[in-house]
Amino acid sequence: MSITIVRGDITRAEVDAIVNAANERMLGGGGVDGAIHRAAGPELVAACREVPEVAPGVRCPTGEARITPGFGLPARFVIHAVGPRYSMPNAPALLASAFRSSLRLASEHEAIRTVALPAISCGVFGYPVDEAASIALGVAREDWDLDEIRFVLFSETDREVFERARG
Repeated sequence: MSITIVRGDITRAEVDAIVNAANERMLGGGGVDGAIHRAAGPELVAACREVPEVAPGVRCPTGEARITPGFGLPARFVIHAVGPRYSMPNAPALLASAFRSSLRLASEHEAIRTVALPAISCGVFGYPVDEAASIALGVAREDWDLDEIRFVLFSETDREVFERARG
């Protein structure tokens, strides 16, 4: 299994699955979430609405992940992962859980061999990129039944931070 780090647009990643930095409602939002929903088309919101709520307004709790088809994306699947806000108690454990849940879903799905991930929680949720990079790479180094884990970072600065964290 290889771990790669690139600067790019995750909505254009040619992989089996991309990970969406989602919110608990799974109905779109800003940043990566909004970009993925726009690129996938309205079918993605419809598919997300079909995911059962586990609590009022919550389809995917913080630290967990859910999977849908990719619709208009090059990736056949979208794995929606909800990371924590940086100010939340247990934020590092919840962020690790969001990455781990995403990679577990990918590994368990026989049609997924390659997956692209963003810097979950590093946008409006306020997680510092350097801290998130260490957590994300630590989880990526665990034993996954995948051919490639690709971190696709929107900015060159974030890519450099992930490269430094890789060591």
